Amino acid sequence: MAKAKTAFVCIDCGADYKKWQGQCSHCGAWNTVQEVRLGSASSRSSSSSATGRAGYAGAADGQIQDLSEINLQELPRFTSTIGEFDRVLGGGMVPGSAILIGGHPGAGKSTLLLQVLCQLAQQMTALYITGEESLQQVAMRAQRLGLPPQGLKMLPETNVESIIATAEQIKPKVMVVDSIQVMQLDDIQSAPGSVSQVRECAAALTRFAKQTGTVLLLVGHVTKDGSLAGPKVLEHMIDASLLLEGSEDSRFRTLRGQKNRFGAVNELGVFAMLETGLREVKNPSSIFLSREEEEAPGSVVMVVWEGTRPLLVEIQALVDESHLANPRRISVGLDNNRLAMLLAVLNKHGGLFTGDQDVFVNVVGGVKVLETSADLALLLAVVSSLRNQPLPHNLVIFGEVGLSGEIRPVPSGQERIREAAKHGFQRAIVPKANMPKAQIPGMEVVGVTKLSEALDAL
Repeated sequence: MAKAKTAFVCIDCGADYKKWQGQCSHCGAWNTVQEVRLGSASSRSSSSSATGRAGYAGAADGQIQDLSEINLQELPRFTSTIGEFDRVLGGGMVPGSAILIGGHPGAGKSTLLLQVLCQLAQQMTALYITGEESLQQVAMRAQRLGLPPQGLKMLPETNVESIIATAEQIKPKVMVVDSIQVMQLDDIQSAPGSVSQVRECAAALTRFAKQTGTVLLLVGHVTKDGSLAGPKVLEHMIDASLLLEGSEDSRFRTLRGQKNRFGAVNELGVFAMLETGLREVKNPSSIFLSREEEEAPGSVVMVVWEGTRPLLVEIQALVDESHLANPRRISVGLDNNRLAMLLAVLNKHGGLFTGDQDVFVNVVGGVKVLETSADLALLLAVVSSLRNQPLPHNLVIFGEVGLSGEIRPVPSGQERIREAAKHGFQRAIVPKANMPKAQIPGMEVVGVTKLSEALDAL
């Protein structure tokens, strides 16, 4: 019998060593280096041949092919039965893909995946692995949500070897593992949730999904700062990383794609948390435009681009006299550093001084704006609050502001204007390079090239 090979791995950062040592040289932690038993090459090759299904992605594993001989036909996607979920995935589920869904406790990760699998189980073989809840708890949730229980296979297990053995027998097309932080391998001595356990468990499950063409959905926990818990290599192994977000005082949830090998990055799906589970919001702009009838200073609507579609959101600004030595600059939903930079541009090229004022900026609805197309709307909302002059309800604004006061164009400008026209807006202030070539019925478009021109257009 061949002698088992071993290695020493830090359970905090995942660094490898040839021998044991008391302190990890990479992260500096003490007593975190533990011995890990490695499988032999022959056992890995035999297990690989035992679990592989020929024909899933063309050639068998390990076979060399010329680039010109590879079959370029697209893998057939299938729907998850939820339109917003399909949008974030890039059009549906791809066989053999590994998808990681993260989020804070109570965000709705397990609820969303249970809804998806209960519907898919009516059409194909689906397997739900629950490592955190009992079968009775999952059944009670399904009954409360009114989901069809017939056909969905359930397995309460945390051992990855047992999960793969069971999956090889029933051959599911879709498999959910809830969650990856409680899974464990017998060959690794560290506790479940450690860096080495999460890394090796995810690698084994992903390898099984690739070899068999199974869609693998992994549930992942997040840390206090909102990033996915576990080693960073976890996000490199999987094909798509999705983050389900939502504040505790709001019934709306946003599913954002942070990585996707089969679709657009930063694609956004919007859901409403109801008593019957998560329900998709097909027109997200309508929920972010619940404005008061009376016009108020410091409020304006902007058009941001989320993934493959435009989204209309309201941005609010409040400028008030400061009684502090250092006036406050607070932004919710926007980058705080960019707010300070834009206020300096407003002072230099707009002639409006805010150095003795507190400036508060908020994006209504809890949306996080990551792109620069909100620059112009932010500045004009600040000017509106500073002058105590409300902006028209039928006005929409977008554009990037440079340090020299120029208004730069943004991608998909004409699509943004058309989306605003669909929602009844009649006037738009946009970069001149984004002016539509043909007149849009019912929409007056004002193109500007400098910040001073935008202020004059108001």
